[in-house]
Amino acid sequence: MKIVAAAALLQLCFCATAAVSGNGSTETALTAAPGDVALLPCYTDGNATPTLTAWMKNGREVIRGGGSSPSPSPDGQRLAVLHDGSLEITGVIPGDEGSYLCNTSLPGNNTFRARVLLRVTSGPENVSTSIGPATALSNGTLIAYRGSTVSFNCSGVSYPSQQLTWAFRGASSSNESLVSTSGSWLDFRIEDIQPSAQGVYSCRAHNTFSHQAVNKSTQLLVYYVPDRHPECSWVPAQDPSHFQFICTWLGAYPTPTLHWGEDQGEQGAHWKGRVNVSEVTDSLSLRLNRSMLFDGQTLRCMAGHLALAPEREKSCSFTLKPPYPEGEPLATVQEGTSITLTCTEAMSTPPANTTWRKGLQQEEIVPGSKYVLHEEGPVLKLTILNISKDDEGYYFCRSENPLAVRELEVYLTVRASSAYTGAIIGIFIAALIVGSAAVIAKTLYSSRHQICLGGGFGQIEDRGDVLSLVESDDEQIFQDAVPRLPPLTNGRQTTLVQIHRIPSSDHEDAETADSSPQQQEETVQTEEPVDLVTF
Repeated sequence: MKIVAAAALLQLCFCATAAVSGNGSTETALTAAPGDVALLPCYTDGNATPTLTAWMKNGREVIRGGGSSPSPSPDGQRLAVLHDGSLEITGVIPGDEGSYLCNTSLPGNNTFRARVLLRVTSGPENVSTSIGPATALSNGTLIAYRGSTVSFNCSGVSYPSQQLTWAFRGASSSNESLVSTSGSWLDFRIEDIQPSAQGVYSCRAHNTFSHQAVNKSTQLLVYYVPDRHPECSWVPAQDPSHFQFICTWLGAYPTPTLHWGEDQGEQGAHWKGRVNVSEVTDSLSLRLNRSMLFDGQTLRCMAGHLALAPEREKSCSFTLKPPYPEGEPLATVQEGTSITLTCTEAMSTPPANTTWRKGLQQEEIVPGSKYVLHEEGPVLKLTILNISKDDEGYYFCRSENPLAVRELEVYLTVRASSAYTGAIIGIFIAALIVGSAAVIAKTLYSSRHQICLGGGFGQIEDRGDVLSLVESDDEQIFQDAVPRLPPLTNGRQTTLVQIHRIPSSDHEDAETADSSPQQQEETVQTEEPVDLVTF
């Protein structure tokens, strides 16, 4: 409060002159800076030349003189009384500050008094600023990082008092005052600093008595990087034998440095590998010949920036894999309907370009009224409408990436429509029946003798009979066993057939033993002459 009151008092007195009592006197307040020349007035009321003038400081006389020529003081000749009685102080120093009293004698035995209050002001001096934490560039510009807390400090020395002010000039503001104080030290801070706080910060130190001011300005840049990693992509080059890999990292300030490289072995805390290309840019391309790529190869894009700590590296990478399209290799469809062929390719890195092709010449299928292509992520579907016999054949799901070209082969079978299916089945059944009848008839005809002689196949088989054929010119031998057959008209010999029953079990043996020889043998006459055979 004392400083403020004194400052207000001195401000009111600065360069002001006030009349005082009766016998001619004045009072003046002056300010001077160290090194200045101060002129303290004495007689100002007329044109008369004082005959004698004495100057006193704080009750002690410091110099006396008068007349038409200046009277220098013996004190280094810094003080001098001028012809009008004024006191001149050359090279003011802080010790010159004080209250001065002038007594001057005028012609006619008149006197005049004047009082002068001299203030020696200094500063602003030693004005300095501090902004941190921040990194200094070679040109003095400071760098802070987005999200950090930055402190701003300013100090200076002024006598008898000063005003300190922080101001900001940015992209969206012009010399905006941030904070001010009348002390010798001023600080503030910005928490979670953002890019909008980037600009020029100025500290202004102002001496309230001398109105001298000093400005100290510093440019502060706010660096930042996006939270996401770079994006790796690829596009085919104009030359089919080359492929172009692209690394993009947007949203960093200033522009980052991108590196395309190849991993070599296991990676530790820091990436190790061979760098193929490096550039200060936010989008970097790498062009490689297909012969330089192989299965399992890892291509990595690394981002470098001052705002990135070593343990927070940002990167993206490819581990190359050839395509492997999957699906059903066989498909069957009925004529006049539609079918959807499905191909899935989710293995390749980078993602393969997958297309459907038709025929052994692999003509690319163009969507239209006949074909509909539909893609769902890694699944590519081909729908064929209004199937006809011409649609039967090979279809290829072709996948290509920088490493290789792989194909899924699908064979489509087109069946006849249901309108002809019944007729075909009917014809087939009729043919089967006719063929079966022919086979049965042929079998019966070829076995007619066995059927006639034995009373059927079943009878011969059930009885287990054995035929014995006997040829003889004398039929008398058989008269007791079988009836005589009438002689044939063609004069051929008579053929006798003996049927012997073969027992099938012990029970049948007993029955056979009880039966008469007449019952055990039968004779059959045939027209064909044969030799005597016993079965």
